[in-house]
Amino acid sequence: MAVNVYATSVSIDNLSRHDMLAWVNDSLHLTYTKIEQLCSGAAYCQFMDMLFPGCILLKKVKFQAKLEHEFIHNFKVLQAAFKRMSVDKIIPVEKLVKGKFQDNFEFVQWFKKFFDANYDGKEYDPLIARQGQDVAPPPNPGPQRTSPTVPKNMPTPQRVQHNTPALRKNPSLSRNGGSDAEIMELNQQLMELKLTVDGLEKERDFYFSKLRDIELICQEHESENNPILSRIIDILYATEEGFAPPEDDDLDEQAHLDQDEY
Repeated sequence: MAVNVYATSVSIDNLSRHDMLAWVNDSLHLTYTKIEQLCSGAAYCQFMDMLFPGCILLKKVKFQAKLEHEFIHNFKVLQAAFKRMSVDKIIPVEKLVKGKFQDNFEFVQWFKKFFDANYDGKEYDPLIARQGQDVAPPPNPGPQRTSPTVPKNMPTPQRVQHNTPALRKNPSLSRNGGSDAEIMELNQQLMELKLTVDGLEKERDFYFSKLRDIELICQEHESENNPILSRIIDILYATEEGFAPPEDDDLDEQAHLDQDEY
């Protein structure tokens, strides 16, 4: 089990932002340039793998996460690892994923003290552990949630103008009855479908983040045995036939299999 720490941001031995970034980058072979980029949660997941091998399945971590719902996914994986190792810290996910400096700096200050209290000095190759996956630093500033009805930065689907580059003309299509006009029309339909899909993905991410916020509130108060919260959790975790989230036992089994591979 993990050694819990309860350090605060006023501790005199806190590292500066530059020293903290150097520690993260040197330990995990990363190229982060800002504290805010820790909002993806990927680095913390790998640190947990370094501290407690087998407590987390790195295959589940989205190392190239760039969107808020991907950040939330990584912190959910991290929370599961915290629970397995009896770490008392409550992760302020809804704040961290916003990519604000102060929130992320306070959390990494705590995590550095947690790391120092639990690290036994064993060798660890971060590249091998994540099986060579590249880690793309998240964009800065952090992503903003969008409205489900009028998403920000979402282009309104429009018909493609005639000056939009079309697919290269394929002589074989023309010989088989496909004309330039038909190819142009197919290009139009393709672009419109892409814009529609982009809009649906943004709407999906918005509702996912809302459900995640509700789940976090329920988890924070699960010890109170509130029947209303229990009912909400039952609804959140309800599944349909043919679809079910992976069980913790499956995760543990897979983690042991991954260890055997090394």
